[in-house]
Amino acid sequence: MSSLTGINKTLVVLASLFLVLGGIKLASEIVVPFILAAFIAIICNPMLKFLARFKIPKGLAILVIIALVILIGASIGGLVGQSVNDFSKQLPTYKEDLQEKFVWLVSTAANYNILLDKQQLISMLDPNKLIDVATNMLTGFGGVMANSFLILLIVIFMLFEAPSLGHKVHLALDDPEMKMQQIDRFLDSINSYLAIKTLVSLATGVVAAVFLWALGVDYFVLWGVVAFLLNYIPNIGSIIAAVPPVLLALVTQGPLVSGIVAVGYICINTLMGNIIEPRFMGRGLGLSTLVVFLSLIFWGWLLGTVGMLLSVPLTMVVKIALETSEEGKWLAILLGSEQPDNRTS
Repeated sequence: MSSLTGINKTLVVLASLFLVLGGIKLASEIVVPFILAAFIAIICNPMLKFLARFKIPKGLAILVIIALVILIGASIGGLVGQSVNDFSKQLPTYKEDLQEKFVWLVSTAANYNILLDKQQLISMLDPNKLIDVATNMLTGFGGVMANSFLILLIVIFMLFEAPSLGHKVHLALDDPEMKMQQIDRFLDSINSYLAIKTLVSLATGVVAAVFLWALGVDYFVLWGVVAFLLNYIPNIGSIIAAVPPVLLALVTQGPLVSGIVAVGYICINTLMGNIIEPRFMGRGLGLSTLVVFLSLIFWGWLLGTVGMLLSVPLTMVVKIALETSEEGKWLAILLGSEQPDNRTS
């Protein structure tokens, strides 16, 4: 009878979970701006604390932060929007040039008795299919940012509430002495993770843009923004971000520059993802490659383009939350990238 009760509890939990996910899916137009605003507020919160050290009033500090966000967002948005429009107009020309490169590749391979089907190669490596993955993500993200006024309003209210959030949770808990430490660890971990991840992603985008500018690759600002956004998706994101500039360099400047761009992206992402980021985050905050891929599919299905871009941060929020509870630690270990070492010396 007890096992039946356990099964019933499991079924109730699963049914509730499906209902919640279905509700989030149906209300995604409201949920997505709220989630995006929450991440922006969390990223801006350390800046608010920094300004508070100088005895700057909270209202004035928030006004400065929002003005800075608007200035940066409008500047980058204008540059990227113009680049996307120009690139979309030039895409048919790039496609024809790229097909000519493939024809040359097939002819060269045939000289070495390597027979390739030209039409099949072109259909497999259609630049529209390869480049659209990155540009569609950027366009979808821009569509969500069309609600920028609503997002900014939510960010402002969240920043006003941020300092008192811990106190409110403290009052809401029945046993604050025991549970408050777990919630504090959870909030601190989320703040540090998103702050470090954003800084590393920003550095990745800036270095990639400067690198492409030095090589003379067109639309280097656009590809820098793409590298910044897709750096939130480890492994898969860096590959997607590298495809458009590598193909564009192949079309406009030849195989040598294209190869240099590919090697440069590998070096940038290796440096940022495997050396700098783990040094500041710690090794325990990683996710397994399988979890990264599955989270990309799940959050993309649930929340669309923003869900794909924020799939890893959202999964990290779940993982950190599980790590702060004794009941969920086993699941957090399964989500992690490292195998726990249980050997005794």
